[in-house]
Parts: sequence; structure tokens; C-alpha cells
Amino acid sequence: MAAQALSERDLAFMLYELFDVEALTTRPRYADHSRETFDAAIETGKNVALKYFLPIRQKVDINEPTFDGERVHLLPEIKPALDAVIEAGLAAPATDFDDGGMQLPLVVANAVQSHLAAVASTTLAYISLTTANANLIEAHGSAEQIEKWVKPMRAGRFMGTMAMTEPGAGSGLADLTTTATCEPDGSYRITGNKIFISGGDHELSDNIVHLVLARVKGAPKGVKGISLFIVPKFLVNDDGSIGERNDVALAGLFHKMGGRGHTSTALSFGENGGAVGYLVGEENRGLLYMFHMMNEARIMVGTNAALTALTGYQYALDYARERPQGRLLANKDADSAPVNIIEHPDVRRMLLTQKAYAEGAYALCLYGSQLADDEKTAETAEARERAHTLLDFLTPIIKSWPSEYGPQANSLAIQVMGGHGYINEHPVEMFYRDNRLNPIHEGTTGIQSLDLLGRKVPMNQFAGYRAVLEEIQGTIELAGNTELSLFAVDLQAALVELQETTTTVFGAIADKNPDLVFSNSVSYLELFGHIVIAWIWLRQGLAADAGLQRNPHPEEEAFYRGKLQAMQYFFHAELPKIYHWSKLVREIDSTSFDMKSEWF
Repeated sequence: MAAQALSERDLAFMLYELFDVEALTTRPRYADHSRETFDAAIETGKNVALKYFLPIRQKVDINEPTFDGERVHLLPEIKPALDAVIEAGLAAPATDFDDGGMQLPLVVANAVQSHLAAVASTTLAYISLTTANANLIEAHGSAEQIEKWVKPMRAGRFMGTMAMTEPGAGSGLADLTTTATCEPDGSYRITGNKIFISGGDHELSDNIVHLVLARVKGAPKGVKGISLFIVPKFLVNDDGSIGERNDVALAGLFHKMGGRGHTSTALSFGENGGAVGYLVGEENRGLLYMFHMMNEARIMVGTNAALTALTGYQYALDYARERPQGRLLANKDADSAPVNIIEHPDVRRMLLTQKAYAEGAYALCLYGSQLADDEKTAETAEARERAHTLLDFLTPIIKSWPSEYGPQANSLAIQVMGGHGYINEHPVEMFYRDNRLNPIHEGTTGIQSLDLLGRKVPMNQFAGYRAVLEEIQGTIELAGNTELSLFAVDLQAALVELQETTTTVFGAIADKNPDLVFSNSVSYLELFGHIVIAWIWLRQGLAADAGLQRNPHPEEEAFYRGKLQAMQYFFHAELPKIYHWSKLVREIDSTSFDMKSEWF
């Protein structure tokens, strides 16, 4: 039978050999933890995933949510599964002990939830979005708002959403039309429509806390006039009990290609006089606050894409090891037994590509979690600022690279399994459908590319750009004195290409139409993303090489050699692609820019 969960050996390698998370226990916040407590939490997550989510995985996919005009109906087994996550303390394992969390480092919390996210797919997002919602209010809301909304969300009584997209304003938030009017008591009345709101309606919790972007009447046009409001499904009385229904109505459900355990909704606010909303922070600073949740969600998107790719790879790998079919070209004996398909070179190529994509992507996401933790708990102010700079710069890549290459890995998993991969008796076709949303939501790949090239690279006199290059350069120098020196040379050459390309682009801005200069921004994102993943793979290679120096037993040796082979594959088959992307960007190629709408 194919693997039911992620490779525990690979997860341990990333945590303890690549990122050395045990060292975090020297920080005061994590002094009560050890490798044993980390592993116990990860095991708990795995057990909940296998007990509650794995048995219903296909049922959730087949039985998508329905709306009868009054209520949303979900597969009944979803609620006990989510309740099990909350009861096990897995909803927000990085949260303080005092708030019911495990107070784990964020990188470990990512791993704790990895089996859950891999098995439950987007069904777990009811909890993940709630955590992100609570984190935002905790960071920018008042003490009263934290008491009234965050505590019930942390306890699992309430769930949360983010409500940004409108029928006429998707990624272009400057054009949103939802309005807010201030009332004498300090509350607001919200009127407007939102679409594609994940988890926007259900009966899995006592209440749903919507974080809604709206424009106060008279506010400036554009993004500068956007404010953020807490708009609950049900009002809450002073004693914390549930009050009357707010003026928030479900207009309908969207029927999705994948991720069917999580409702996607159209919501109407204020059909009967205005939904009651509560301002978060100050007026006209809503987008700034929402970016707190959006950036968290973007890292979550990348992580889910990587985990879905890993799950598909593990399934395809086990299938290939067990499925006999055909004979090798070198074998001329027609009476010989068929070989398992993993013996065929092209199947190994497809598996190796999946391994390179999926394990590279997830390691990048764990690195992002490590930076998020360092931003809060590193020992010096300088280290905390450095982590913030790196994470802020890398967020577009952490979101987009896994979400682009994760579905490609899932497509290869289907291909490895042939016709069996294309039918729903096996879950790999579902993994692909679930993963296909990730390049779209929380900012499409094109938007991430403009964010990277247009904002993040030049921001603060290129501070984030330089910081990332310095980190990569440090690894190159470290690898230059090892058996991996040739890979260090390749990465150094790629880094030079990136620097020259970046210099050319920003040198052209003064003389050319910026729309033309940035028309190849996705190619720049691909270029930068591939270099970052090559760097991550070189780091994995160094950790694997160190493992081999310890003279491991044969099974461990095979694991480390597999890591080194995947690194080699990425450097040989993937990294050279950057020179094509670089050429498009450096030459300000105008092919797509010059295409006229009437020519299509």
C-alpha cells in the first residue's frame, strides 16, 4: 500500500540536520522544550491526521459543500476531525502556553502541522485562517477586541476569515467599493459584497469572525483610503454569549475544482441596513494591517503547495516500487519477469524531478518559518531585524515557487502512475486539483513577480536583495571547501547572472516605459526563485555530505545519497534554465508587451 503520510526521516533531516532546531531550546521562550517534546508534538499531529482525516479524504473530495438557501451543509465527519485538531492543541502550536498553545518555535510548529496539512488538504484551512485572523487582531487590535474575538478563536469556539475580494475588485484592491459608516457608539455599518471568501460560512463553530476591508465614506481613493473591520456572523453580548445574527448573508457557494472540504463563498454585507463592524486600529490603515494576515497566508499557501507535492511524490514513489510492468531495453529475454516501473529510467527521472521540486520547496518554507521565529526571538536586535528583512524579501518566492512547481510535481505523480494516476481510485489526481489553486489565491504569480521586482528588490536601498545575496554567498563559500565545490561554482555563476540582470533592469527604468521593463517580471521571479531553491538544495547537500562523513549504516547512507542526487539533478536539469529567463529580462524582450488585444 502506498505511503499514508510524509517521510518522517526527511522531516527529521530538515529540522535537526538542515536547520538545527534543537539550538532554539537555548532561547528563553523555548527553554521548556527539547527534541523529545518536538518529536512528541509532531507524532501527535501525524496520529490525528491518520485517525481523523485520512479515512475521510476521498469522501471530502466527492461530497463538496452545498447550500440549500438557508444553511451550508458539509460532510458531517469534518467537524469531529477539526475538533480533534483543536483538542490536541494543534490549532496554533506556536501560541503561548498561557493561551493554550504549545509555545513551539514556528519552524517546529510548521512541522507539527505538516502531516495534518498533507492529509487534510484545504480542510485544515478553517483552522489555519482562524489562527492568522487571531494573530492579526492580536497585533493590531485593542485589548477589548483581543478579549472578545481572539480568545474564542484560540479556544476553537469561533473561526475566522479574511474578506478582501469583490466582484469588481479582485487583486485590484484600490477599486473596492464596500463602504463603512461610523455610528455614534463608535461601531460602523458595513455595506458591500465579497467573493471567494474561504470558510465564509459553515456551522463548524459558534461564530465566524470576518476581517473585512472597506472604505469609510469620505476616505481617500485608492489603497490609502482602505480600513479594516471585524464583522462577525453573530454579534456577541457583553458577557461573551452569542447574540443576534449580524447583517451578513451567504449569497452562494462556489463549486471548486479542488479543495472541496473548505467552503468558498459569496457574502453580502448590509442588505438590511448595514452589518455591524468594529474598526481595527486606525482608519485608512487597513491594507497595512491586512498585509499581516496576507503575508502569513502567503507562506501558508506555499507550505500547503509543497506538502501536497510531497504527498503526491511519496504516493507515486511507493506505487513505482510495487508496480511491475515492462522490461528494460537491455533485457532481450521475453520470458523474463516484468520489472517494477521504478527500474525504468524515465520513471526515475520523473520521481527525481518530484523529489527536487517538493523537498526543495518544503525546505524553503521551513526556512521562512525559521526566519519568522528569528524575527521575534533571536537574541539580538540586529539578528531580529536581519530576519525580518530576509523574510519580507523572500515572501513572494516562498508563496509562488512552491505553488508553481508543486502542481508540476503532482502532474508528474499522475504520469508515473499512468492511467491509474488519472482515476480517483488513487488520490494523486485529487492532489493535483487541490494544488492548482495555490498559484492563484493570496496573490497570483504575476502579482508576486511585480511585488518582487517592483517593490522588494529596490526597497530600502536594495537592503533585502543584498541580504539574500549575502546569505547565498555565505553558503557558496562554505561549500567551496568541500566535495560540493563544483556546485558552489555553478551557483556563483548563477548569482553573477542575477546581479547583472537586476542591474540592467533598474538601469533601464529611467529610459523606458515601466510596463515594458516589468513585462517579464515573471521570468525574473522564476530566475530568482530557481537560484534560491538551488541555494536551499546546496544547503541540504552540505547537511547530507556531513551525514555521510559519519559513516552511517546502509539505509542512512542511501537516504543521504538520495539527497545529494536530488541536489545534483536540480543543478544539472533546472538551474541552467535561469539563463533563458535572464535573457528575456535583460534584453527587455517586448514580445508579449507588443502583442495587441485585437491580434488574439
